[in-house]
Amino acid sequence: IVAAAWELFYEKGYDSVGVQEIVDTAGITKPTMYYYFKSKYGLLESILERFFEPYLERFEAAAQYRGDISATLHRACKEQLNMALENRKMYIFALSLMYSARENDTYQAVRPYMIKINEIIVKIFHDASEKLTNMNGRQQQFASGFEGVVNYYLMYYLETDCQDTDIDQISMNLVKQFMYGIYS
Repeated sequence: IVAAAWELFYEKGYDSVGVQEIVDTAGITKPTMYYYFKSKYGLLESILERFFEPYLERFEAAAQYRGDISATLHRACKEQLNMALENRKMYIFALSLMYSARENDTYQAVRPYMIKINEIIVKIFHDASEKLTNMNGRQQQFASGFEGVVNYYLMYYLETDCQDTDIDQISMNLVKQFMYGIYS
């Protein structure tokens, strides 16, 4: 059920897929789907949970501040790049949900994960605030800027089939670019 729904959501968009199409593709009945997921929205939540829960654990571990902001951002960025490359379709899908209307079901489903990712990144800047003397309470601003740089690059990278696969070098370049911006 999850695999059938996921492929349909990715190919057509969540709002364009009906429950009947999901059950037909999965080869089940509507009562079976409703028994396991209660609704199409419940199915979306299950898909997102299966994707984000393991990623968030890995991301949080990579983003532990150990006294060096550049090294911490590099580890976090690398983890995000790896996750996007391992789950290309899901990453693109999740980004599309992130930019949907705030009252839309899709945004509401992805919002808790986006908040958690943001909190992890804000914590990096909070923990590094003693060493980043120009922070002045701008942890959220720095976190948003960092997320923006990484997400925009990933959208470009994933949509253009870039050939550069040296994740370590890509990550170092993105962090260097970001750090240059906050120090200038």
